[in-house]
Amino acid sequence: MSSPTTQRAIDPNHVVTAPFPAKTKQAASVVNGIHTEVLSLFFSDKIVVTIIQDGRLAQWIHVPLESSYSTFADQALPSDEEGGGLLPMTHLTPTTVLGGTGSSERETLAQLYATQIASAIAARNPEETRMLVLGLGLQKVDLERETFFDMMDLVAKCL
Repeated sequence: MSSPTTQRAIDPNHVVTAPFPAKTKQAASVVNGIHTEVLSLFFSDKIVVTIIQDGRLAQWIHVPLESSYSTFADQALPSDEEGGGLLPMTHLTPTTVLGGTGSSERETLAQLYATQIASAIAARNPEETRMLVLGLGLQKVDLERETFFDMMDLVAKCL
């Protein structure tokens, strides 16, 4: 008579596919001559976005989105026609968590990217309360307007 608790041998080649518990999106493009990959992960308490160039990931910044957005809604800056309303929201405060000790230009650019991405998330969903965690691995500091818009367009594909 067989026992109800018979053990089966574990097959190391048996792979069980299960959906990852977090929604993910990924995009890649060449931004100012540099291959750039963007990945976003939407966890229940955080939104993680990574911008990677040439396999680098050297700086982490977080931006709380739960700051009292409603108190600033009436004070929002009007969107100008030329800029298309791309000014970041003033209540978002990025904080560098790891890395970013290179140059003040690199730190400023990273905080600009973080604030702009957080603003895009908050504009899409004003009730969003998760924290944005941005991982950056920029090959070089590029302050050109065209590069900024190309990068934000690439990130927007993943939001």
